[in-house]
Amino acid sequence: MKFNRDRRRRIFNWVASGLCFLCVVVALIPLVSLLYNAFLNGLHILSISFLISAENPVGICVPGNCSAGGIGPAIYATVVVVGTAALMSIPAGVLAGIYLSEYGRNRLGRVISFFTDVMTGTPSIVVGLFAFAVFVYFSRAHAFSALDGAVALAIIMVPTVTRTTEEGLRLVPNALREGAYALGIPRYRAVLQIVLTTGRSIIITGAVLAVMRAAGEVAPLLVTTLFSPQGFTGFGNPAGLLGPVIFFYATGASPLLVRAAWGASLLLILAMLGISLAARIALRNRYK
Repeated sequence: MKFNRDRRRRIFNWVASGLCFLCVVVALIPLVSLLYNAFLNGLHILSISFLISAENPVGICVPGNCSAGGIGPAIYATVVVVGTAALMSIPAGVLAGIYLSEYGRNRLGRVISFFTDVMTGTPSIVVGLFAFAVFVYFSRAHAFSALDGAVALAIIMVPTVTRTTEEGLRLVPNALREGAYALGIPRYRAVLQIVLTTGRSIIITGAVLAVMRAAGEVAPLLVTTLFSPQGFTGFGNPAGLLGPVIFFYATGASPLLVRAAWGASLLLILAMLGISLAARIALRNRYK
């Protein structure tokens, strides 16, 4: 009986391990396919001039020259708009996460948690329409602007930062809090100096994930920033970020625009991968 029971356990373990491995392979197929196509179609167009050129953006053909230009304006616009959205969303998300983790066991905390879940599942295009409607109501002149797009991206980023901060702080052992209280440290100082310090890796990871998601958004930007081949020309004017640039170039009739879209896509993938790896390496070295 014992031999049969052990044999059934080993067979079940092999089957479960095989199914898990199969699920991993199925999940990796679209990712590997995406990376392969991006490298295959975009690597040959990546160059210094393509990345920094701003005199003749791709898509604006001048007589006798339809191959010059690059995505320098789009890169600059992405950095400015996403950076502005991060400055607005990360502090708000971290503070909300701290409240939910340390003080949110009440009715207000449940309300904030509910709306955070609702915002997490809200389609990004709806967030873009909301930001557009707000700007139209207060100032029609700035309805399509970089600031409008930054606000939409900030709204998208807040629930991600809030939820990761909350979960990260809840993983901090209660013994650390109790030890601080036993030493007479006020609760706010214990949260700021001990709890936040202990859970900072997860908070930074959540912020990086939020930035990566915002940098790759397209739908909310199509109804807020529109598209400008000059990139960023002011917070009150339309802007051309990498996401919309990839969308408009990929749907263009010119093969040059399609190649530029693949190059911009590969750049965006490499940038997000680099940011993620840099954050992990920095946190690992800091803890060591």
